[in-house]
Amino acid sequence: MRRMVHKRREVSRVEGFSDAVFAFAITLLVVSLEVPKSFDELMHVVRAFPAFAVSFALLFQIWWRHYRFFRSYDLEDGTVIMLTGVLLFVVLFYVYPLKFVWSHAFGQLDAGGTTVAIQGSQWPVMMGIYSAGVIAVFTLLSLLYAHAYRLRDELGLTAAEVVDAYVEILRNAAIAGVGVISIVLCLVGGPRWVAAAGFVYFAIGLSEWALGAYRARRRRVVTARTTDTSIA
Repeated sequence: MRRMVHKRREVSRVEGFSDAVFAFAITLLVVSLEVPKSFDELMHVVRAFPAFAVSFALLFQIWWRHYRFFRSYDLEDGTVIMLTGVLLFVVLFYVYPLKFVWSHAFGQLDAGGTTVAIQGSQWPVMMGIYSAGVIAVFTLLSLLYAHAYRLRDELGLTAAEVVDAYVEILRNAAIAGVGVISIVLCLVGGPRWVAAAGFVYFAIGLSEWALGAYRARRRRVVTARTTDTSIA
């Protein structure tokens, strides 16, 4: 079977289109595209900035993981195009619950900040929608890396790169798993457990740390094996 050159060197049409969609999604986060015409309007924009900053950071994280996939693998077959298309579709939808949730969170901290209209009984549904977006996005990212991992021989990945691909599958799947836990908490506990359904996302930091440590250990092992084989 023909071996692929797995490192991408040029920006493809799929990458270019993806960047355009992510840029549009970030535009949707902006409070207003018009320059404030009064001090009150300016302060409204300033108060909305924390929610925009967090939402921007989360979208940037999704973009970064998607970017790293294309930089790591020269892979643009039908599966990659399909998964990317679905991912971009979900991202565009995900913008609205993302902005809604964080606008409410920072609005609660600032009496004059941006507020959103929602009743307590509606929060389980809201968090369910938010978590469904998280599950969809990071499951799709996990599937992209799983596809590259399945084609590791054709791509000619080194042992260390195989470890990286495998860990990326786990990293994204773990975040999707946190989203599942959040939805379960909303379904079981209703409005009483909405706060817990939100705080469970702090577990992402723990999973990232654990899998980062696992990656480092596995890379040391495979590097030592490669070195021993070369010496022999």
